[in-house]
Amino acid sequence: MIGDHRAQKLFIVLTAFFVANALLAEFIGVKIFALEDTLGLEPFEWNLFGQSGSLNFTAGTLLWPIVFVMTDVINEFYGKKGVRFISWLAAVLIIYGFAFAYAAIALAPAGWWLGVASAQGVPDYQAAFAAVFGQGLWTIAGSLVAFLIGQLIDVSIFHRIRAATGERMVWLRATGSTAVSQLIDSFVVLYIAFVLGPQHWPTSLFLAVGTLNYGYKMCAALAMIPLLYLIRRLITTYLGEHQAKLMREAAAHD
Repeated sequence: MIGDHRAQKLFIVLTAFFVANALLAEFIGVKIFALEDTLGLEPFEWNLFGQSGSLNFTAGTLLWPIVFVMTDVINEFYGKKGVRFISWLAAVLIIYGFAFAYAAIALAPAGWWLGVASAQGVPDYQAAFAAVFGQGLWTIAGSLVAFLIGQLIDVSIFHRIRAATGERMVWLRATGSTAVSQLIDSFVVLYIAFVLGPQHWPTSLFLAVGTLNYGYKMCAALAMIPLLYLIRRLITTYLGEHQAKLMREAAAHD
Protein backbone atom coordinates (compact mmCIF):
# COMPACT_ATOMS: atom_id res chain seq x y z
CA MET A 1 0.00 0.00 0.00
CA ILE A 2 2.60 2.57 1.15
CA GLY A 3 4.88 1.11 -1.51
CA ASP A 4 2.70 2.64 -4.23
CA HIS A 5 4.92 4.94 -6.32
CA ARG A 6 2.57 7.92 -5.87
CA ALA A 7 2.60 7.46 -2.10
CA GLN A 8 6.40 7.25 -2.14
CA LYS A 9 6.81 10.38 -4.24
CA LEU A 10 4.31 12.21 -2.06
CA PHE A 11 6.22 11.25 1.10
CA ILE A 12 9.47 12.55 -0.40
CA VAL A 13 7.83 15.86 -1.33
CA LEU A 14 6.15 16.28 2.07
CA THR A 15 9.36 15.38 3.91
CA ALA A 16 11.44 17.82 1.85
CA PHE A 17 8.93 20.63 2.43
CA PHE A 18 8.70 19.83 6.15
CA VAL A 19 12.48 19.80 6.64
CA ALA A 20 12.97 22.96 4.55
CA ASN A 21 10.42 24.87 6.64
CA ALA A 22 11.86 23.63 9.96
CA LEU A 23 15.42 24.49 8.91
CA LEU A 24 14.48 27.93 7.60
CA ALA A 25 12.45 28.66 10.75
CA GLU A 26 15.52 27.94 12.88
CA PHE A 27 17.80 30.21 10.86
CA ILE A 28 15.47 33.18 10.36
CA GLY A 29 14.30 32.93 13.99
CA VAL A 30 17.20 35.16 15.03
CA LYS A 31 15.21 38.19 13.83
CA ILE A 32 12.60 39.64 16.20
CA PHE A 33 9.83 41.63 14.56
CA ALA A 34 7.13 43.94 15.90
CA LEU A 35 3.73 42.58 14.86
CA GLU A 36 1.85 45.85 15.34
CA ASP A 37 4.36 47.90 13.30
CA THR A 38 4.35 45.25 10.56
CA LEU A 39 0.55 45.46 10.32
CA GLY A 40 0.49 49.25 10.72
CA LEU A 41 -1.38 49.08 14.04
CA GLU A 42 -0.99 50.95 17.29
CA PRO A 43 1.20 49.04 19.79
CA PHE A 44 -0.78 46.64 21.94
CA GLU A 45 0.58 46.82 25.48
CA TRP A 46 0.11 43.37 27.00
CA ASN A 47 0.48 42.82 30.73
CA LEU A 48 1.08 39.30 32.04
CA PHE A 49 2.62 38.11 35.31
CA GLY A 50 3.80 41.63 36.09
CA GLN A 51 5.53 41.99 32.71
CA SER A 52 4.40 44.26 29.89
CA GLY A 53 5.38 45.11 26.33
CA SER A 54 4.32 45.06 22.68
CA LEU A 55 3.77 42.02 20.48
CA ASN A 56 7.24 40.93 19.39
CA PHE A 57 7.89 37.52 17.83
CA THR A 58 10.72 35.73 16.08
CA ALA A 59 10.56 35.60 12.29
CA GLY A 60 10.47 31.82 12.65
CA THR A 61 6.82 32.11 13.63
CA LEU A 62 6.06 32.74 9.95
CA LEU A 63 7.02 29.15 9.18
CA TRP A 64 6.26 27.10 12.31
CA PRO A 65 2.49 27.08 11.63
CA ILE A 66 3.26 25.46 8.26
CA VAL A 67 5.37 22.87 10.08
CA PHE A 68 2.35 22.13 12.33
CA VAL A 69 0.14 21.59 9.29
CA MET A 70 2.71 19.37 7.57
CA THR A 71 3.03 17.31 10.77
CA ASP A 72 -0.72 16.70 10.83
CA VAL A 73 -0.87 15.89 7.12
CA ILE A 74 1.95 13.33 7.37
CA ASN A 75 0.36 11.95 10.54
CA GLU A 76 -2.91 11.54 8.68
CA PHE A 77 -1.49 9.53 5.78
CA TYR A 78 1.76 7.99 7.06
CA GLY A 79 1.14 7.56 10.78
CA LYS A 80 3.45 7.73 13.80
CA LYS A 81 6.42 6.20 12.03
CA GLY A 82 6.25 8.81 9.29
CA VAL A 83 6.15 11.75 11.71
CA ARG A 84 8.92 10.34 13.89
CA PHE A 85 11.11 9.80 10.84
CA ILE A 86 10.72 13.34 9.50
CA SER A 87 11.13 14.84 13.00
CA TRP A 88 14.44 13.09 13.65
CA LEU A 89 15.59 13.82 10.10
CA ALA A 90 14.79 17.52 10.54
CA ALA A 91 16.63 17.64 13.88
CA VAL A 92 19.75 16.00 12.41
CA LEU A 93 19.75 18.35 9.41
CA ILE A 94 19.25 21.40 11.64
CA ILE A 95 22.33 20.37 13.65
CA TYR A 96 24.16 19.77 10.37
CA GLY A 97 23.15 23.23 9.13
CA PHE A 98 24.30 25.01 12.29
CA ALA A 99 27.58 23.05 12.33
CA PHE A 100 28.43 24.36 8.87
CA ALA A 101 27.21 27.85 9.78
CA TYR A 102 29.74 27.87 12.64
CA ALA A 103 32.38 26.49 10.25
CA ALA A 104 31.65 29.31 7.79
CA ILE A 105 31.94 31.90 10.58
CA ALA A 106 35.37 30.49 11.51
CA LEU A 107 36.71 30.95 7.96
CA ALA A 108 39.06 33.92 7.61
CA PRO A 109 37.16 36.64 5.70
CA ALA A 110 38.59 38.25 2.59
CA GLY A 111 39.73 41.78 3.38
CA TRP A 112 37.73 43.41 0.57
CA TRP A 113 34.57 41.52 1.61
CA LEU A 114 34.45 42.99 5.13
CA GLY A 115 33.27 46.38 3.92
CA VAL A 116 31.45 45.35 0.75
CA ALA A 117 28.05 46.20 2.28
CA SER A 118 29.07 49.50 3.88
CA ALA A 119 26.72 51.41 1.57
CA GLN A 120 23.84 49.36 3.01
CA GLY A 121 24.81 50.29 6.58
CA VAL A 122 26.86 47.16 7.35
CA PRO A 123 30.44 48.30 8.03
CA ASP A 124 31.67 44.84 9.10
CA TYR A 125 30.17 42.02 7.06
CA GLN A 126 31.96 39.34 9.11
CA ALA A 127 30.47 40.60 12.37
CA ALA A 128 27.01 40.77 10.80
CA PHE A 129 27.37 37.27 9.34
CA ALA A 130 28.47 35.89 12.71
CA ALA A 131 25.64 37.66 14.55
CA VAL A 132 22.96 36.32 12.20
CA PHE A 133 24.17 32.75 11.71
CA GLY A 134 26.01 32.21 14.98
CA GLN A 135 23.05 31.70 17.27
CA GLY A 136 23.93 30.80 20.84
CA LEU A 137 24.29 27.12 21.70
CA TRP A 138 21.68 27.44 24.48
CA THR A 139 19.17 28.80 21.96
CA ILE A 140 19.93 26.05 19.46
CA ALA A 141 19.73 23.34 22.13
CA GLY A 142 16.47 24.72 23.54
CA SER A 143 14.86 24.94 20.14
CA LEU A 144 15.91 21.42 19.11
CA VAL A 145 14.84 19.77 22.37
CA ALA A 146 11.51 21.62 22.35
CA PHE A 147 10.94 20.72 18.69
CA LEU A 148 11.50 16.99 19.25
CA ILE A 149 9.45 16.83 22.44
CA GLY A 150 6.64 18.78 20.78
CA GLN A 151 6.63 16.50 17.71
CA LEU A 152 6.57 13.30 19.77
CA ILE A 153 3.74 14.60 21.94
CA ASP A 154 1.84 15.85 18.89
CA VAL A 155 1.87 12.46 17.18
CA SER A 156 0.69 10.70 20.35
CA ILE A 157 -2.20 13.10 21.06
CA PHE A 158 -3.19 13.13 17.38
CA HIS A 159 -3.67 9.35 17.32
CA ARG A 160 -5.51 9.28 20.64
CA ILE A 161 -8.05 11.77 19.34
CA ARG A 162 -8.22 9.92 16.03
CA ALA A 163 -8.94 6.65 17.82
CA ALA A 164 -11.88 8.33 19.55
CA THR A 165 -13.29 10.18 16.53
CA GLY A 166 -12.37 7.97 13.58
CA GLU A 167 -12.45 9.78 10.22
CA ARG A 168 -14.60 12.56 11.64
CA MET A 169 -13.44 15.96 12.95
CA VAL A 170 -10.03 16.26 11.30
CA TRP A 171 -9.82 19.77 12.73
CA LEU A 172 -10.17 18.46 16.29
CA ARG A 173 -7.26 16.04 16.17
CA ALA A 174 -5.09 18.59 14.36
CA THR A 175 -5.88 21.47 16.73
CA GLY A 176 -6.01 19.29 19.85
CA SER A 177 -2.59 17.76 19.23
CA THR A 178 -1.12 21.18 18.46
CA ALA A 179 -2.67 22.67 21.59
CA VAL A 180 -0.92 20.16 23.84
CA SER A 181 2.39 19.85 21.98
CA GLN A 182 2.89 23.59 21.55
CA LEU A 183 2.06 24.27 25.19
CA ILE A 184 5.09 22.13 26.07
CA ASP A 185 7.20 23.43 23.18
CA SER A 186 6.58 27.12 23.97
CA PHE A 187 7.87 26.82 27.52
CA VAL A 188 10.62 24.21 27.05
CA VAL A 189 12.47 26.29 24.46
CA LEU A 190 12.39 29.41 26.64
CA TYR A 191 13.35 27.51 29.79
CA ILE A 192 16.43 25.95 28.22
CA ALA A 193 17.50 28.97 26.16
CA PHE A 194 16.79 31.82 28.57
CA VAL A 195 16.27 30.43 32.11
CA LEU A 196 18.98 27.77 32.20
CA GLY A 197 21.04 29.76 29.68
CA PRO A 198 23.28 32.73 30.46
CA GLN A 199 20.45 35.30 30.51
CA HIS A 200 18.71 33.70 33.55
CA TRP A 201 15.27 35.15 32.92
CA PRO A 202 13.09 35.67 36.01
CA THR A 203 10.07 33.39 36.36
CA SER A 204 7.63 36.21 35.60
CA LEU A 205 9.28 37.02 32.26
CA PHE A 206 9.53 33.32 31.37
CA LEU A 207 5.80 32.79 32.03
CA ALA A 208 4.75 35.99 30.27
CA VAL A 209 6.71 35.41 27.06
CA GLY A 210 5.82 31.70 27.02
CA THR A 211 2.10 32.46 27.38
CA LEU A 212 2.25 35.09 24.66
CA ASN A 213 4.07 32.78 22.26
CA TYR A 214 1.64 29.96 22.97
CA GLY A 215 -1.31 32.26 22.32
CA TYR A 216 0.14 33.25 18.95
CA LYS A 217 0.79 29.63 17.97
CA MET A 218 -2.76 28.61 18.80
CA CYS A 219 -4.24 31.52 16.83
CA ALA A 220 -2.04 30.52 13.89
CA ALA A 221 -3.06 26.85 14.22
CA LEU A 222 -6.75 27.77 14.14
CA ALA A 223 -6.22 30.04 11.14
CA MET A 224 -4.48 27.21 9.27
CA ILE A 225 -7.37 24.72 9.59
CA PRO A 226 -8.76 25.55 6.10
CA LEU A 227 -5.28 24.95 4.65
CA LEU A 228 -5.17 21.54 6.36
CA TYR A 229 -8.45 20.52 4.71
CA LEU A 230 -7.28 21.86 1.34
CA ILE A 231 -4.01 19.88 1.45
CA ARG A 232 -5.89 16.77 2.56
CA ARG A 233 -8.26 17.12 -0.40
CA LEU A 234 -5.40 17.70 -2.87
CA ILE A 235 -3.55 14.62 -1.59
CA THR A 236 -6.70 12.50 -1.84
CA THR A 237 -7.20 13.67 -5.42
CA TYR A 238 -3.57 12.90 -6.27
CA LEU A 239 -3.58 9.44 -4.68
CA GLY A 240 -7.14 8.51 -5.58
CA GLU A 241 -9.96 7.98 -3.10
CA HIS A 242 -9.28 4.27 -2.62
CA GLN A 243 -5.51 4.59 -2.08
CA ALA A 244 -5.93 7.59 0.23
CA LYS A 245 -8.47 5.71 2.34
CA LEU A 246 -6.20 2.66 2.63
CA MET A 247 -3.30 4.87 3.73
CA ARG A 248 -5.38 6.71 6.32
CA GLU A 249 -6.61 3.41 7.74
CA ALA A 250 -3.07 2.03 7.90
CA ALA A 251 -1.82 5.24 9.51
CA ALA A 252 -4.58 5.06 12.14
CA HIS A 253 -3.35 1.63 13.23
CA ASP A 254 0.36 2.40 12.96
